Amino acid sequence: MRLCGLTGGVGMGKSTAAGFFLELGARIVDTDELARELVQPGQPALAEIANQFGTGLVAADGRLKRDALARLVFSEPAARRKLEAILHPRIRERWLAQVENWRNENCPVAMVVIPLLYETGAETNFDKIICVACSPAGQHERLQARGWPADQIQGRIAAQLPAEQKIARSHFVIWTEGSLASHRWQAGEIFKRL
Repeated sequence: MRLCGLTGGVGMGKSTAAGFFLELGARIVDTDELARELVQPGQPALAEIANQFGTGLVAADGRLKRDALARLVFSEPAARRKLEAILHPRIRERWLAQVENWRNENCPVAMVVIPLLYETGAETNFDKIICVACSPAGQHERLQARGWPADQIQGRIAAQLPAEQKIARSHFVIWTEGSLASHRWQAGEIFKRL
């Protein structure tokens, strides 16, 4: 099995690229999805977050107030490190288990979408790494379109390695400034080489 890491900065098009690779036949696990599962009501990670940051981050229905937590952790690096210490080991355990299942099924190509691939030291787990990237202006425009305030955009971008460093360390790059057709074509060309 060829195992690939799919990374890139926030808002640069990782989910779109993952969708194209899925259409081409790759197996995909997205660590952002795993993170969302880990903070569902009743999950141990949610209880640990409430203990660490206060029960005010949990709504009356037992769900995590994701926006409030994001404002906190992307404005205070120490808080972000505490959250990462709670979530990252659990996320890694889950995606590694999924990869092992795929190995047992003899899947030809599998990908793990990891925004913080380099930041978490996960690169040694992969045969190839694909970076999805766009210009800083394009990234900012996309994040504004999500309705994020400027301080939250800056906090999230600052929490990640600059795109040029991710590009330099990756085997392949998908540049997402152009059309979706171009994005799809690049994914197809990379998939052929895998």
